[in-house]
Amino acid sequence: MQNQTILLASRPTGTPTADNFRFETSEVPALTEGQVLLKTLYVSVDPYMRGRMNEGKSYVPPFELNQPVAGGAVAEVIDSKLHSLPVGSLVTGNLPWQQYIVSAGQGLQVISADEAPASYYLGLLGMPGLTAYFGLLDICDPKPGETVVVSGAAGAVGLIVGQIAKIKGARVIGTAGSDEKVAYLKELGFDEAINYKTANIPEALAAAAPQGVDCYFDNVGGPITDAVYDLLNNHARIALCGQISSYNDAQAPMGPRPEGKLLKTSTKLQGFIVSNYYQRWPEGVKQLTEWYKEGKLRAEETVTEGFDQIPTAFLGLFKGENTGKAIVKVA
Repeated sequence: MQNQTILLASRPTGTPTADNFRFETSEVPALTEGQVLLKTLYVSVDPYMRGRMNEGKSYVPPFELNQPVAGGAVAEVIDSKLHSLPVGSLVTGNLPWQQYIVSAGQGLQVISADEAPASYYLGLLGMPGLTAYFGLLDICDPKPGETVVVSGAAGAVGLIVGQIAKIKGARVIGTAGSDEKVAYLKELGFDEAINYKTANIPEALAAAAPQGVDCYFDNVGGPITDAVYDLLNNHARIALCGQISSYNDAQAPMGPRPEGKLLKTSTKLQGFIVSNYYQRWPEGVKQLTEWYKEGKLRAEETVTEGFDQIPTAFLGLFKGENTGKAIVKVA
């Protein structure tokens, strides 16, 4: 059987392009005892992958040049010499960008398409959902009536953060990059939504949060975050999840120094990575699944079809082309 793989061909300077990836065709090797053959069904593309394209120390090793790019994926076992994973099993895990994968089973989690669509395990019930769950509830801990601001609110994580904040009784303000996304946030129950591309951000946020900001879930950084710092209430909490506004900057941007504002308001600022909570992931998946079944959480996906479109879908993240979770349907 012929197999296609997507490799990292070069490290980008600034915004990545299609030239940073290379396709390679090879034969699928025969299975040996203790292995399974996986057919990739869905591939997740996520902003954090941009950091892995760079050299240098981070919370996860960089992708290696001329080696497969890897990320979250859902796959089906189509051949098995491993008793614990029979043919027909659906699994999710961190997998290489390949159409077919030979695996010894390590790091694979069996999922059920009876609970939710299989692709949801890459979004609402996967890494983005868990990021939202633990970042908001463990770090921000919003109380009923408090004001929560979510930047990148129409993205895979932000959509879920806002909905969980509403479940907890908070007043929720989201920022997004188009009028269509703003309308969708309001449809989900956000109290206020701001198009950061057309609004005067400091004025719009101040008008939307007349009582100040108690919790800020930061997916974006940059001018939006600068504006939120001016609105922080005493003992505010900030979950620092992402800084997508600067991921493609060739040099570190200069900006306001927020320490004085954080000090004056006794604000807690905590960066986090979802893997910090790995031991508690079953708790998060259980609660997210319950809320989904109860109709309290909705998922949104932007689905691109075709294995050859994975790089295009990934690059689209930095143009704001997705609402909710960006998924590539491979098979």
